[in-house]
Amino acid sequence: MKKIIKGIRFTPACYPDEIEEKIQKYRKQHYKLPPRKVLRTPEQLEGIRESAKINTALLDHISDNIREGMSTEEVDKMVYEFTVGHGAIPAPLNYEGFPKSVCTSINNVVCHGIPSKNDILRSGDIVNVDVSTIYNGYFSDASRMFMIGEVSQEKRKLVQVTKECLEIGIAAARPWARLGDVGAAIQEHAEKNGFSVVRDLCGHGVGIKFHEEPDVEHFGRRGTGMLILPGMTFTIEPMINMGSYEVFVDDADGWTIYTDDGLPSAQWEHMILITETGNEILTY
Repeated sequence: MKKIIKGIRFTPACYPDEIEEKIQKYRKQHYKLPPRKVLRTPEQLEGIRESAKINTALLDHISDNIREGMSTEEVDKMVYEFTVGHGAIPAPLNYEGFPKSVCTSINNVVCHGIPSKNDILRSGDIVNVDVSTIYNGYFSDASRMFMIGEVSQEKRKLVQVTKECLEIGIAAARPWARLGDVGAAIQEHAEKNGFSVVRDLCGHGVGIKFHEEPDVEHFGRRGTGMLILPGMTFTIEPMINMGSYEVFVDDADGWTIYTDDGLPSAQWEHMILITETGNEILTY
């Protein structure tokens, strides 16, 4: 016999009724909502947190060992061995054809740099190391900037302001805010310091898959975009350029993204969980 369902619940059954009622109010006002499937259950969060622990420990391991004179191929080997040694899988490896276990992006490489034995870390370089982990089917993601040897004051400022942009973006990512609030906060801080925000790349939902909804842009207008709901997990990963925000993809490998004007770029990335009262940083 066909069962008649009275009304349609948006949140999983384990979510408090207060959250469900609030979402339904926003729904009636035609706010843009994320898909229901990105609201995590306690079981999913347990798996995501275990993956995140490995991901953060991996970045700590890199922090302890990255050095001048090292090739990015050596960084890739370090990432692979640490990850599989903890019973996990490097998410980038063979993802849509990406050939390595980590992205290493030096100076004017914005992101998706492919490790190579020919890319040697030299004094004065800034490098982003972006690691992503699959553990028992759950995904986590984060990146850090590293300054090699004697780095110029201009590059140091870029790295510092980019980290501040990340922190400001995380502070804006609160329940019942809008994704446009996050982007606007980041953009305002970057431009106030004379830098620009890359438009063509963004943060993203992550946890059950490597890349999920929503797209998290690092520029925008307050009061616009998708409503941020408790239970969402996504990355905030501003890419801040010293010069123009324009970028291009290397034709030779189809992955490496460079600044159009050849000036340096920096990026920091954390993965967060939106809670009922704010957010929780899962990876760093």
